[in-house]
Amino acid sequence: MIAGEEALSALLARAEAVLERLERMLPAPPGPPDWNAATAFRWRKSNGPGRLLPVAKLPRIRLADLLDVEVQKQRLDANTRQFLRGLPANNALLTGARGTGKSSLVKALLNEYHEQGLRLIEMDKNDMADLPDVVDLVSRREERFIVYCDDLSFEAGEPGYKALKSVLDGSVAAMSDNLLIYATSNRRHLMPEYHAENLETRHVGGEIHPGEAVEEKVSLSDRFGLWLSFYPFDQNAYLDIVNHWLRHYGVPAERIAAAQPAALQWALLRGSRSGRVASQFALDWAGHAGPN
Repeated sequence: MIAGEEALSALLARAEAVLERLERMLPAPPGPPDWNAATAFRWRKSNGPGRLLPVAKLPRIRLADLLDVEVQKQRLDANTRQFLRGLPANNALLTGARGTGKSSLVKALLNEYHEQGLRLIEMDKNDMADLPDVVDLVSRREERFIVYCDDLSFEAGEPGYKALKSVLDGSVAAMSDNLLIYATSNRRHLMPEYHAENLETRHVGGEIHPGEAVEEKVSLSDRFGLWLSFYPFDQNAYLDIVNHWLRHYGVPAERIAAAQPAALQWALLRGSRSGRVASQFALDWAGHAGPN
Protein backbone atom coordinates (compact mmCIF):
# COMPACT_ATOMS: atom_id res chain seq x y z
CA MET A 1 0.00 0.00 0.00
CA ILE A 2 2.82 2.35 0.93
CA ALA A 3 4.66 1.54 -2.30
CA GLY A 4 1.51 2.40 -4.28
CA GLU A 5 1.16 5.75 -2.50
CA GLU A 6 4.81 6.53 -3.19
CA ALA A 7 4.37 5.72 -6.88
CA LEU A 8 1.29 7.95 -7.08
CA SER A 9 3.11 10.83 -5.36
CA ALA A 10 6.04 10.46 -7.76
CA LEU A 11 3.66 10.48 -10.74
CA LEU A 12 1.90 13.62 -9.48
CA ALA A 13 5.25 15.34 -8.91
CA ARG A 14 6.36 14.55 -12.46
CA ALA A 15 3.03 15.80 -13.86
CA GLU A 16 3.37 19.04 -11.90
CA ALA A 17 6.91 19.51 -13.21
CA VAL A 18 5.71 18.99 -16.80
CA LEU A 19 2.91 21.52 -16.32
CA GLU A 20 5.35 24.08 -14.94
CA ARG A 21 7.58 23.68 -17.99
CA LEU A 22 4.58 24.03 -20.31
CA GLU A 23 3.45 27.19 -18.55
CA ARG A 24 6.88 28.73 -19.09
CA MET A 25 6.64 27.92 -22.80
CA LEU A 26 3.19 29.49 -23.21
CA PRO A 27 3.03 33.18 -24.18
CA ALA A 28 2.31 35.56 -21.35
CA PRO A 29 -1.21 37.04 -21.20
CA PRO A 30 -1.32 40.26 -23.20
CA GLY A 31 -1.02 43.39 -21.14
CA PRO A 32 -3.13 46.50 -21.69
CA PRO A 33 -2.34 48.37 -24.90
CA ASP A 34 -0.31 51.56 -24.85
CA TRP A 35 -3.12 53.98 -25.61
CA ASN A 36 -0.66 56.84 -26.13
CA ALA A 37 1.28 54.97 -28.82
CA ALA A 38 -1.19 55.62 -31.65
CA THR A 39 -4.66 56.79 -32.62
CA ALA A 40 -5.42 53.59 -34.53
CA PHE A 41 -5.03 49.96 -33.48
CA ARG A 42 -5.43 46.53 -35.04
CA TRP A 43 -6.92 43.53 -33.23
CA ARG A 44 -4.62 40.57 -33.85
CA LYS A 45 -4.54 36.97 -32.62
CA SER A 46 -1.51 34.70 -32.79
CA ASN A 47 -1.53 31.39 -30.90
CA GLY A 48 -3.34 32.89 -27.97
CA PRO A 49 -5.72 35.63 -26.90
CA GLY A 50 -6.13 38.67 -29.08
CA ARG A 51 -4.44 41.97 -28.43
CA LEU A 52 -4.53 45.53 -29.73
CA LEU A 53 -1.45 46.53 -31.71
CA PRO A 54 -0.79 50.21 -32.48
CA VAL A 55 -0.69 51.34 -36.12
CA ALA A 56 2.44 53.42 -36.50
CA LYS A 57 1.60 55.19 -39.77
CA LEU A 58 -1.81 56.14 -41.13
CA PRO A 59 -2.90 57.29 -44.60
CA ARG A 60 -3.04 61.09 -44.71
CA ILE A 61 -6.42 61.15 -46.43
CA ARG A 62 -8.57 64.18 -45.53
CA LEU A 63 -12.30 64.78 -45.79
CA ALA A 64 -11.54 67.45 -48.40
CA ASP A 65 -9.85 64.80 -50.57
CA LEU A 66 -13.11 62.87 -50.97
CA LEU A 67 -15.06 64.34 -53.87
CA ASP A 68 -18.51 63.63 -55.32
CA VAL A 69 -19.65 61.77 -52.19
CA GLU A 70 -20.86 64.87 -50.35
CA VAL A 71 -24.13 63.41 -49.05
CA GLN A 72 -22.46 60.27 -47.67
CA LYS A 73 -19.61 62.35 -46.22
CA GLN A 74 -21.94 64.80 -44.49
CA ARG A 75 -24.12 62.09 -42.95
CA LEU A 76 -21.25 60.00 -41.58
CA ASP A 77 -19.45 63.14 -40.40
CA ALA A 78 -22.57 64.28 -38.54
CA ASN A 79 -23.03 60.83 -36.95
CA THR A 80 -19.37 60.84 -35.84
CA ARG A 81 -19.61 64.34 -34.34
CA GLN A 82 -22.71 63.30 -32.40
CA PHE A 83 -20.77 60.34 -31.07
CA LEU A 84 -17.83 62.53 -30.04
CA ARG A 85 -20.18 64.84 -28.10
CA GLY A 86 -21.65 61.90 -26.22
CA LEU A 87 -24.97 62.12 -28.06
CA PRO A 88 -26.84 59.12 -29.49
CA ALA A 89 -25.26 57.83 -32.71
CA ASN A 90 -25.68 54.83 -35.00
CA ASN A 91 -23.50 51.98 -36.12
CA ALA A 92 -22.92 52.53 -39.85
CA LEU A 93 -22.78 50.27 -42.90
CA LEU A 94 -21.17 51.72 -46.02
CA THR A 95 -21.98 49.72 -49.14
CA GLY A 96 -21.59 50.04 -52.88
CA ALA A 97 -19.16 50.15 -55.75
CA ARG A 98 -15.51 49.41 -55.13
CA GLY A 99 -13.04 52.27 -55.00
CA THR A 100 -15.65 54.98 -54.34
CA GLY A 101 -14.30 56.14 -50.98
CA LYS A 102 -15.98 53.96 -48.37
CA SER A 103 -12.90 52.99 -46.37
CA SER A 104 -11.15 56.31 -47.13
CA LEU A 105 -14.05 58.15 -45.50
CA VAL A 106 -13.62 56.27 -42.23
CA LYS A 107 -9.86 56.95 -42.20
CA ALA A 108 -10.41 60.61 -43.05
CA LEU A 109 -12.73 60.96 -40.06
CA LEU A 110 -9.99 59.64 -37.79
CA ASN A 111 -7.54 62.17 -39.21
CA GLU A 112 -10.12 64.92 -38.72
CA TYR A 113 -11.11 64.14 -35.14
CA HIS A 114 -8.28 62.26 -33.43
CA GLU A 115 -7.40 65.38 -31.44
CA GLN A 116 -10.94 65.32 -30.05
CA GLY A 117 -10.42 61.80 -28.70
CA LEU A 118 -11.53 59.67 -31.66
CA ARG A 119 -9.72 56.34 -31.96
CA LEU A 120 -9.99 53.55 -34.54
CA ILE A 121 -9.77 49.79 -33.96
CA GLU A 122 -9.54 47.68 -37.11
CA MET A 123 -10.93 44.16 -36.82
CA ASP A 124 -11.09 41.39 -39.39
CA LYS A 125 -14.51 39.83 -39.93
CA ASN A 126 -13.17 36.50 -38.67
CA ASP A 127 -12.37 38.10 -35.32
CA MET A 128 -15.78 39.67 -34.74
CA ALA A 129 -16.55 37.01 -32.13
CA ASP A 130 -13.88 38.77 -30.02
CA LEU A 131 -15.81 42.04 -30.04
CA PRO A 132 -16.93 41.62 -26.38
CA ASP A 133 -13.23 41.48 -25.41
CA VAL A 134 -12.61 44.75 -27.22
CA VAL A 135 -15.64 46.31 -25.54
CA ASP A 136 -14.22 45.34 -22.14
CA LEU A 137 -10.83 46.85 -23.01
CA VAL A 138 -12.23 50.26 -23.97
CA SER A 139 -15.27 50.54 -21.72
CA ARG A 140 -13.51 52.60 -19.03
CA ARG A 141 -11.51 54.78 -21.40
CA GLU A 142 -12.32 58.44 -22.00
CA GLU A 143 -11.65 58.22 -25.74
CA ARG A 144 -14.37 57.41 -28.27
CA PHE A 145 -13.69 54.27 -30.34
CA ILE A 146 -14.84 53.21 -33.78
CA VAL A 147 -14.44 49.51 -34.52
CA TYR A 148 -13.78 49.40 -38.24
CA CYS A 149 -14.25 46.32 -40.43
CA ASP A 150 -13.33 46.73 -44.08
CA ASP A 151 -14.86 44.62 -46.84
CA LEU A 152 -17.29 42.91 -44.50
CA SER A 153 -19.10 39.98 -46.10
CA PHE A 154 -19.90 36.43 -45.15
CA GLU A 155 -20.41 33.15 -46.93
CA ALA A 156 -23.09 30.77 -45.76
CA GLY A 157 -22.14 29.02 -42.53
CA GLU A 158 -19.34 31.34 -41.44
CA PRO A 159 -19.34 31.68 -37.63
CA GLY A 160 -18.58 35.40 -37.61
CA TYR A 161 -21.98 36.19 -39.15
CA LYS A 162 -24.11 35.16 -36.20
CA ALA A 163 -21.53 36.43 -33.70
CA LEU A 164 -21.62 39.93 -35.18
CA LYS A 165 -25.40 39.93 -35.40
CA SER A 166 -25.66 38.98 -31.73
CA VAL A 167 -23.18 41.64 -30.65
CA LEU A 168 -24.90 44.40 -32.62
CA ASP A 169 -28.36 43.91 -31.25
CA GLY A 170 -29.05 40.55 -29.69
CA SER A 171 -26.53 40.00 -26.92
CA VAL A 172 -27.35 40.20 -23.22
CA ALA A 173 -24.20 42.30 -22.72
CA ALA A 174 -24.70 45.80 -24.14
CA MET A 175 -22.06 47.56 -26.19
CA SER A 176 -20.12 50.30 -24.47
CA ASP A 177 -21.37 53.88 -24.90
CA ASN A 178 -17.95 54.93 -26.18
CA LEU A 179 -17.85 52.46 -29.08
CA LEU A 180 -19.48 52.27 -32.52
CA ILE A 181 -19.05 49.88 -35.45
CA TYR A 182 -18.39 51.23 -38.94
CA ALA A 183 -18.24 48.55 -41.65
CA THR A 184 -17.74 48.71 -45.41
CA SER A 185 -18.95 46.12 -47.89
CA ASN A 186 -19.62 45.60 -51.58
CA ARG A 187 -22.78 43.69 -50.58
CA ARG A 188 -25.74 45.51 -49.11
CA HIS A 189 -26.93 42.46 -47.20
CA LEU A 190 -23.39 41.19 -46.44
CA MET A 191 -24.07 37.67 -47.77
CA PRO A 192 -24.47 36.18 -51.27
CA GLU A 193 -28.04 36.15 -52.53
CA TYR A 194 -29.40 33.49 -54.86
CA HIS A 195 -32.35 33.48 -57.23
CA ALA A 196 -33.73 30.30 -55.68
CA GLU A 197 -34.22 32.11 -52.37
CA ASN A 198 -36.73 34.45 -54.00
CA LEU A 199 -38.90 31.43 -54.78
CA GLU A 200 -39.53 31.10 -51.04
CA THR A 201 -41.46 34.40 -51.06
CA ARG A 202 -45.11 33.93 -50.06
CA HIS A 203 -48.11 36.08 -50.91
CA VAL A 204 -50.63 36.25 -48.07
CA GLY A 205 -53.60 38.37 -49.04
CA GLY A 206 -52.10 41.54 -50.45
CA GLU A 207 -48.83 41.24 -48.49
CA ILE A 208 -45.47 39.85 -49.56
CA HIS A 209 -43.61 37.71 -47.01
CA PRO A 210 -39.95 36.99 -47.85
CA GLY A 211 -38.66 33.48 -47.21
CA GLU A 212 -36.57 32.63 -44.16
CA ALA A 213 -33.27 32.63 -46.09
CA VAL A 214 -33.87 36.18 -47.33
CA GLU A 215 -35.00 37.36 -43.87
CA GLU A 216 -31.86 35.92 -42.29
CA LYS A 217 -29.58 37.76 -44.71
CA VAL A 218 -31.40 41.07 -44.31
CA SER A 219 -31.41 40.80 -40.52
CA LEU A 220 -27.69 41.56 -40.10
CA SER A 221 -27.60 44.72 -42.21
CA ASP A 222 -30.82 45.85 -40.48
CA ARG A 223 -28.86 46.03 -37.22
CA PHE A 224 -26.81 48.93 -38.60
CA GLY A 225 -28.79 52.09 -37.95
CA LEU A 226 -27.12 54.16 -40.66
CA TRP A 227 -26.88 52.88 -44.24
CA LEU A 228 -24.82 54.81 -46.78
CA SER A 229 -24.70 53.75 -50.42
CA PHE A 230 -21.83 54.62 -52.78
CA TYR A 231 -22.28 54.58 -56.55
CA PRO A 232 -19.94 54.41 -59.57
CA PHE A 233 -18.70 57.81 -60.76
CA ASP A 234 -19.65 59.28 -64.10
CA GLN A 235 -16.96 60.67 -66.39
CA ASN A 236 -17.10 64.24 -65.06
CA ALA A 237 -16.86 63.11 -61.44
CA TYR A 238 -13.95 60.83 -62.29
CA LEU A 239 -12.07 63.66 -63.99
CA ASP A 240 -12.76 65.96 -61.01
CA ILE A 241 -11.01 63.45 -58.77
CA VAL A 242 -8.12 63.02 -61.24
CA ASN A 243 -7.63 66.81 -61.31
CA HIS A 244 -7.73 67.01 -57.51
CA TRP A 245 -4.97 64.44 -57.09
CA LEU A 246 -2.84 65.89 -59.87
CA ARG A 247 -2.98 69.27 -58.10
CA HIS A 248 -2.14 67.46 -54.85
CA TYR A 249 1.02 66.05 -56.46
CA GLY A 250 2.07 69.47 -57.78
CA VAL A 251 1.24 69.07 -61.48
CA PRO A 252 0.80 72.52 -63.15
CA ALA A 253 -2.68 73.51 -64.35
CA GLU A 254 -1.83 73.39 -68.06
CA ARG A 255 -0.50 69.87 -67.74
CA ILE A 256 -3.56 68.78 -65.77
CA ALA A 257 -5.79 69.66 -68.73
CA ALA A 258 -3.48 67.74 -71.06
CA ALA A 259 -3.71 64.67 -68.83
CA GLN A 260 -7.45 64.17 -69.22
CA PRO A 261 -7.40 61.99 -72.37
CA ALA A 262 -4.80 59.76 -70.75
CA ALA A 263 -6.91 59.58 -67.60
CA LEU A 264 -9.94 58.41 -69.57
CA GLN A 265 -7.84 55.81 -71.38
CA TRP A 266 -6.50 54.61 -68.00
CA ALA A 267 -10.04 54.15 -66.68
CA LEU A 268 -11.07 52.32 -69.87
CA LEU A 269 -8.21 49.85 -69.49
CA ARG A 270 -9.09 49.31 -65.83
CA GLY A 271 -12.78 48.87 -66.60
CA SER A 272 -13.75 51.28 -63.83
CA ARG A 273 -14.15 54.99 -63.13
CA SER A 274 -13.59 55.21 -59.40
CA GLY A 275 -11.77 57.36 -56.90
CA ARG A 276 -9.17 54.64 -56.46
CA VAL A 277 -8.50 54.42 -60.20
CA ALA A 278 -8.29 58.22 -60.40
CA SER A 279 -5.74 58.32 -57.58
CA GLN A 280 -3.70 55.55 -59.17
CA PHE A 281 -3.63 57.39 -62.51
CA ALA A 282 -2.53 60.61 -60.79
CA LEU A 283 0.30 58.77 -59.04
CA ASP A 284 1.48 57.30 -62.36
CA TRP A 285 1.18 60.54 -64.30
CA ALA A 286 2.86 62.72 -61.68
CA GLY A 287 5.54 60.11 -61.09
CA HIS A 288 6.76 59.45 -64.61
CA ALA A 289 6.03 62.90 -66.06
CA GLY A 290 7.19 64.92 -63.07
CA PRO A 291 5.55 68.08 -61.75
CA ASN A 292 7.37 70.47 -64.11
